[in-house]
Amino acid sequence: MARKIKALVVDDSAFMRKSLSIMLESTGEIEVIATARDGQEGVEMVKTKFPDIVTMDIEMPRMDGLTALQKIMKEHPTPVLMVSSLTTEGAKETLKALEYGAVDFIPKELSYVNVNIIKIKEDLVAKVKAIVSQKSLSLRLQRIQNLSVTKSSSSSAPKTEYISKTIPQIGYRSIALGISTGGPMSLQRVIPKLSKKLSIPMFIVQHMPPKFTKSLAERLNGLSEVEVKEAEDKEIVKGGVVYIAPGGLHMTVEKLTSNQNQIIISENPSDTLHRPCVDVMMNSVIKVYGKYTLGVIMTGMGRDGADAIKELKIKGGYSIAQDEDSCVVYGMPKAIVDAGYADTILSLDRIGNEINKACGL
Repeated sequence: MARKIKALVVDDSAFMRKSLSIMLESTGEIEVIATARDGQEGVEMVKTKFPDIVTMDIEMPRMDGLTALQKIMKEHPTPVLMVSSLTTEGAKETLKALEYGAVDFIPKELSYVNVNIIKIKEDLVAKVKAIVSQKSLSLRLQRIQNLSVTKSSSSSAPKTEYISKTIPQIGYRSIALGISTGGPMSLQRVIPKLSKKLSIPMFIVQHMPPKFTKSLAERLNGLSEVEVKEAEDKEIVKGGVVYIAPGGLHMTVEKLTSNQNQIIISENPSDTLHRPCVDVMMNSVIKVYGKYTLGVIMTGMGRDGADAIKELKIKGGYSIAQDEDSCVVYGMPKAIVDAGYADTILSLDRIGNEINKACGL
């Protein structure tokens, strides 16, 4: 029998500690080895219990989750999932946590809603299993530390590059990027590298709840030379703008006239696993821009985006996949690599420059 994943739950709410413990242990593959009532207890338990992964609340007495996270990453690096409030302030705090080294987050409020409890449990368990299964512990911890902005990128170990083709300059008219687990910090390593001379639109789906995508867009906009914004319904697409799909809604593009396109924000289709969905966004972009869409698939669980990249390849387009070494979870890129749809496989720090190069910048 495979060894169970050892989890530590840190939350000042007894209800949440119990709820998270029940959800984590529901499949028999995860064991909650301890719980802690605040960040200070959590830091000490990481040192003494050696968990494989930690769930960490943000607002707690004595020591809050952000402070505890920074101490853990400095003293005993361990994968941490933040338990986040679905508010604007909660989103900002969560983005800070991801910058400090947290690998991902789970929404707190939804844990209270019975109708959503099954989906939340499935997401939580899937994230824990995917994160912990990433290669060896040492490589995983190195990856987390390298993603933190508190670490210098120059201190990270050199990555192996796998380049099967050169992305040709065919006159791209759009860029479509799909990303999930580990996305916010990874995007901070890519979007700020885009040239201010970029003259085509970029569409991004990052799997996130409402409010989180707006905070992410604002953060990226402040770091980048290109304009980054959360997409709005019926807005006219402009060149050189990076559009991020709003959390909880699909983003698609439709043609208005021969030289004008607009963004549509909608709850439909309602039967997708994710909303926003990479496949939904990319397929609409490919329908409008055809093979002149540059597809990019980065870190994340599952295979969202693989079907759209397949369609792009059928039309004669090109795609970039993030390499395994620099992914937090090598799921979405792996799906297109294994299927033979990736034209080039690059480390995180090379993707932005490769996009510029492909666009002739």
